[in-house]
Amino acid sequence: MQVKKLFAKQETLVALTLFGLCLVIGVINPVFWTAGNWFDLARSATVTGIFAIGVLIVLISGGIDVSFTAIAVFAMYTTTVLLKDAQYTGGMWLFFVIAALIGLGLGLINAFFIARFRLPTLIVTLGTQSMFRGFLLFVIGSKIIRDIPPGMADYSKAFLFTVTDDRGVTVGLHSAVLWLVAIAILAFVILRYTMLGRGIYALGGSREAAERAGFNITRTQVFIYAFVGVLAGIAGMIYGGLNRQANAQDIVGQELDVIAATVLGGASIMGGRGSVIGTLLGVMLVVVMSNSLVLMGIPATWQRVVVGAIIIIGTAVPALRTLRRQRRSVNVEPETLAPVGGRT
Repeated sequence: MQVKKLFAKQETLVALTLFGLCLVIGVINPVFWTAGNWFDLARSATVTGIFAIGVLIVLISGGIDVSFTAIAVFAMYTTTVLLKDAQYTGGMWLFFVIAALIGLGLGLINAFFIARFRLPTLIVTLGTQSMFRGFLLFVIGSKIIRDIPPGMADYSKAFLFTVTDDRGVTVGLHSAVLWLVAIAILAFVILRYTMLGRGIYALGGSREAAERAGFNITRTQVFIYAFVGVLAGIAGMIYGGLNRQANAQDIVGQELDVIAATVLGGASIMGGRGSVIGTLLGVMLVVVMSNSLVLMGIPATWQRVVVGAIIIIGTAVPALRTLRRQRRSVNVEPETLAPVGGRT
């Protein structure tokens, strides 16, 4: 019975799919198993994973946020401009602090409209996405900054460790993965062991029921969108550091990839369901799929087809399961029901 329950979980199915996909790709192209490729996968999954954890919390609460990429590039570009103009030569920590604070401020703008006026989350974040991008491009700047501050340039080479492969090429695992690990643990603890986490799940299940249960909906929503803003700011700064430049045109447009990974990991667009572990598995599956297309020589344009299919499949499978459970609960065998007056 325990095994049946285990295989009924979305996380298990995603893990098995990921394992099978890795085996197939590895057979087709053995380069997939090299340390360099896996370090690249971890690097690619870092920013997407941080975004996805923020999206997960929003989806669990019953909302949809599409402004996180705009917040990320706004925070990254603005922070780079500020510290470059200030001729800052220190470490990367100040970049993260400023970017997180900018992300917090932009996230609170989303929270204000959503919590104060009860506006649809998708409409609000679509609007703020355009606002943030417009303000960034026309007020702060749009030129690509390649002459970045020293601390940001050094961060691109901040590896946890390096290895040398058979060809004599040295590759390393970037320290940015520690951000993903720390944020994943924090989100897991919040969702699993705190009243705030219970309130987020309750809000996604039913706002009215959550209010009757005593949860403060306004505070919960303010936390959600402020937290997403902070995560977006950090992720944006990581992206800029890894790429050794600040480009105001970067990041925006990745929303579908992130949402697809989160939904594939078991989060429900209708709210009330999702897990950090499932989300991370979904992120890895999407990243491996994108990587496999490159390794197998498939044009990058097909990635959009794959992402679209993932969203449809990831949404359809849980919906079909729910429908099947509902049918089973309705189609109760007549002989299992005792007569009203008891058995004769």
